[in-house]
Amino acid sequence: MLEPKQMSRAVIVGHKSIFEETVDALHKANLFQIEDFNEDESGLLIGRPFENVDDVSKKLIKIRSIASLLGVKDVGSKKQDTKSVISSLDATLDKLDAELDVKAEQKSKLEAELKEIDSLKKELIPFANISLDFDLYRGYEHLSVFSGYVKEDVESAVSRITSSYEIFYDAKESTMVLFVTKDKAAEVADLLAGFAFREFRIPNISGMPSESLSSITSKESGLLKQVKAIDEEIESLKDKYSDFILASNEVLSIEAQKSETPLRVATSDSTFIIDGWVPEDEFVELERIVKAATNGRAFVSKQEMMKEDVNIVPIEYNNSKMAAPFQEIMDLYARPKYKELDPTTLIFISFPLFYGMILGDIGYALILLAMAVGIKKMISSDAIKPLMNILIYCQISTLIFGVIYGEFLGFPLASLHTEHGVTEGLIKGFATVNLLASPVADEMITFPVHRTHLVMTMIIATALVGFIHINIGYLLGFINENRKHGISAAIFEKGSWFVIEIGLFLAILGYAAMLPSVTTILGVVVFLIGFVMLLKGEGIKGPIELPSLLSNSLSYTRIIAVGLSSIYIASTVNLIAFEMIWQPGTPIGGATIFAIIVFLFGHALNTVLSIIAPGLHSLRLQYVEFFGKFYEGGGRKYDPFGYIRKYTEE
Repeated sequence: MLEPKQMSRAVIVGHKSIFEETVDALHKANLFQIEDFNEDESGLLIGRPFENVDDVSKKLIKIRSIASLLGVKDVGSKKQDTKSVISSLDATLDKLDAELDVKAEQKSKLEAELKEIDSLKKELIPFANISLDFDLYRGYEHLSVFSGYVKEDVESAVSRITSSYEIFYDAKESTMVLFVTKDKAAEVADLLAGFAFREFRIPNISGMPSESLSSITSKESGLLKQVKAIDEEIESLKDKYSDFILASNEVLSIEAQKSETPLRVATSDSTFIIDGWVPEDEFVELERIVKAATNGRAFVSKQEMMKEDVNIVPIEYNNSKMAAPFQEIMDLYARPKYKELDPTTLIFISFPLFYGMILGDIGYALILLAMAVGIKKMISSDAIKPLMNILIYCQISTLIFGVIYGEFLGFPLASLHTEHGVTEGLIKGFATVNLLASPVADEMITFPVHRTHLVMTMIIATALVGFIHINIGYLLGFINENRKHGISAAIFEKGSWFVIEIGLFLAILGYAAMLPSVTTILGVVVFLIGFVMLLKGEGIKGPIELPSLLSNSLSYTRIIAVGLSSIYIASTVNLIAFEMIWQPGTPIGGATIFAIIVFLFGHALNTVLSIIAPGLHSLRLQYVEFFGKFYEGGGRKYDPFGYIRKYTEE
């Protein structure tokens, strides 16, 4: 459980006449990860793709192009028989391609026409309120025509230059059409420049502007209906052929993958050699599959793993079904190396534990638990499901700590009696029970635990939790070092930390007079022994990291700090809603509604923060404080040769 799956390196050798059968069997088995062959001095060469690769590639490009055009999404559907898909592939693909070509061409023409109409509309709109046929705008020998925008009516200014003019002005659009004799055109142009005149093109059509605009608007509406009809026809093609497209894409992807396999394999004139990895417990199954597919003419041999192979062994997790979702957290950081412990199971325990300790509220736990379960049921995505499982585990932990803390949306469930008075709880008659006096800050440990009244005790408790968590990390580091470099390296590099801690512990107990004073001297001696061991094991880097022992432990006090911030936000929302705006027992009115709105909005915001803050801080405690003591990572993902079918079956 704390180790990745054990892997075996295997080599498959056979005659080229059974190459395709071998590849097909390996692909169906989905067990064997092929190690790409790089040409060397052995005389072996990279193979050539199978003969069908060109045909498969062309069909695959076509089907993916069609899928993109139709907007076919990768969604669940009923699985189709592979043979049935292959038998109908060519005919259906050609038919669908031809239908889409016709629809696409029709739509393209209509859209081009719509663009022309849109351009013409933009030219017509400025003239819409000018009652002048477009034929009258052109064809004059002795007249100049000015058409465009002006900031105001210029007729009085033009009349001072010439009396031979005709002007049409639309005050609403600030549009003007002006006819003047050519001998006055230059003076008028200079005049118009002072009125911010901006000329626009006169449409090359006949008829009245308003009538022309109405006509092309009507035509545009008709074209849009035609485009909509074609879109509906394309959508019907999508509904009709969606399953076929998804199944065909899968079949062709599989064939393309198999056809290109020789490019990863070593070959000679008559043989092939496939090198790769298989889980150790699946090696016998791999042998059986290859033997059955080739009638015993291909041979599978297990290779002795070399020292340098450790860095390239593909890593497959080996966790229980419950812990498996936390592999997502591991992948965010890095997969373990082959000889390294896999801490996924430990994260399965510690991550929800820290999350629950931080949030610890029954109300938020129930809200987030319902949300996680709902999203998990509604969305079947393989990426979302494990994240929702993690959130569910965290909310179960939050619910447990919510009972321990006695909190519900920032309200205490039990009343608390202190020297400063009584803090009422939500549950009438339910009061906190004094358990024992805390050894720090004269605080009383109660049930339920009121975190706001046990701040110093909680700080010490969370630092102690951190100290334990860090030492588990050192223990795992000891095991890892023993595996990589032997027991001596493990003792000096990781065991030295335990010796240092024992020395410090004895020195503190002796200094505090909890043990005889000689214990202080003994502690110092043990500490110095540990220091020398650390210096020998890790060099100068080890002593430099000594202060981190304290700082890392104190870092876990963020558990209480972030938890208190969540409580105070929730309490502030409750205070504003039910004391400052409206108090229960007073008449219900507008203030009541406003208080409810503030309450809902405030807790909705805090719910979002309740996902982010505890999650991020719990993650940080794993990645920085915990992993830093033992984990290196950097393993390569196990990616077996094969395809997990979603839309087809054999």
